[in-house]
Amino acid sequence: MATVSSTRAPSLVLGLVQLGRPRQWARNVLVAAVPIAAGTILHPPVLVATAWAFLAFSLAASATYCLNDVLDADADSRHPIKRHRPVASGQVSRPQAVVAALALATAAVAVSWPGSLRWVVVGYLAISTAYTVSLKHQPVLELALVSSGFLLRAIAGGAATGTHISRWFLIVTGFASLFAVIGKRLSEVVSVGLEERTRSTLSAYTQSYLRMMLSISGGVTVTAYCLWAFGLGTAPDQGVYGGVSVVPLVLAMMRYTLDVDLGRAQEPEQVVLHDHVLQALAVIWFACFWMAAVT
Repeated sequence: MATVSSTRAPSLVLGLVQLGRPRQWARNVLVAAVPIAAGTILHPPVLVATAWAFLAFSLAASATYCLNDVLDADADSRHPIKRHRPVASGQVSRPQAVVAALALATAAVAVSWPGSLRWVVVGYLAISTAYTVSLKHQPVLELALVSSGFLLRAIAGGAATGTHISRWFLIVTGFASLFAVIGKRLSEVVSVGLEERTRSTLSAYTQSYLRMMLSISGGVTVTAYCLWAFGLGTAPDQGVYGGVSVVPLVLAMMRYTLDVDLGRAQEPEQVVLHDHVLQALAVIWFACFWMAAVT
């Protein structure tokens, strides 16, 4: 009996860790977007506040993943890959996952308290819960809700550090997030057949519709970014670096669209981690943007 308990304990701990999906915490790096855009990310107080925002959103995101896996356990158990998730496989029970979700959500709010960051975290938890419980089954609306999660991560960086957020930043980040989410859905539609679509809303989308929406969101992103980028900086030639940064941005979006079209962008963060050309373009863009922001 003691042997069984001692074996089950590490298995449960590992299952709880996997339930929080720490691999997807890479998305929370977006909290650094506002201080980077403001050129203040290297200031020690700002860096510390950004780190706290990253921690708060990592905890909040893990809480929503726990809840999602509880509600989707039956469907996941029939999926060839998702059936290995901790709740679907029985490694973690549903009550244990619910307790973990509540504990993580409480910790996220506690970490972001006091300050305006807490309201961003609470808003994220509320929207994510509504999405997980029912709204993820509503076509189009679910695209907006998922992209709002990325936008809120970016806003969190401004709230945590007290940095002003420009309207152009909000437009660019919002539509870039929508571009990434639509690309994810299109990649899912491309890579699986109609009868194999496990996400309920996928049956409501056609490839032509998603491609059109991808073009619209991408076009708004590039247009808004151009208007924003040419106004960065304070030097007489302030538009130079900002203007140059448009080139790697557009090329990166074209590269991502290629990954989408080939069905390789079902997990956007994995695309970024494995596409070395995309990584190189991101480095070039960041260098240009940073020079535009600090000069």
